[in-house]
Amino acid sequence: MPVDAAQLWTLNHRLLTVVLDACSAELSALGVDPKEFFVLAEVPASPYPAELAAKLVIPKATMTVYVRNLVAKGFVRREIDDADLRRHRLALTAAGEAARTSALTALATEFDRRLKKISPHDRTELHRILLEILA
Repeated sequence: MPVDAAQLWTLNHRLLTVVLDACSAELSALGVDPKEFFVLAEVPASPYPAELAAKLVIPKATMTVYVRNLVAKGFVRREIDDADLRRHRLALTAAGEAARTSALTALATEFDRRLKKISPHDRTELHRILLEILA
């Protein structure tokens, strides 16, 4: 019997929510709100606020709030883009890089705890499937 796409989406969302919830105390101790974490995690790959907002599917106004908070916490700094002096790009500070690394480690550890419930073959297959879905 085929699995309904809505059921898969719901299970995937639930898994991610459970992992985030399990790490919420660690993220709070780092001074990172779970929603801000996603911004912090993506800054190196997408350093422009509008690009970040599009990639994370976050309204630009909300992204502005997250960026302002991360700057105030000393995790991110704004820099003028040398290629276009009218544009600002974001860069992680040393504190931001440390918080990002610690948060990613906490989330990976918690997610790995759940992945250990499946065989290495299924884990490899899940990886392949996720990459295919995201392509």
